[in-house]
Amino acid sequence: MTLDRARQLLKVQADFGSFYNANSAKLILSEVQKEHGQAAVDQLIRELELDRVFGFQPGTRFEGGLALGRE
Repeated sequence: MTLDRARQLLKVQADFGSFYNANSAKLILSEVQKEHGQAAVDQLIRELELDRVFGFQPGTRFEGGLALGRE
């Protein structure tokens, strides 16, 4: 998945902002983490204000759709 595509998908999830959308966002961020690394995940969290919408903090690791905590 490209970062542009991830950004588009995450924007849709953030616009809805529900619990179910947070789970979808975790799955998307898991893919970004796997393909592009932690820096890309942190950038998307800041850029799309996912900390405000879902409570995701920069430094949080995402694997398999789970938020595993900060490094």
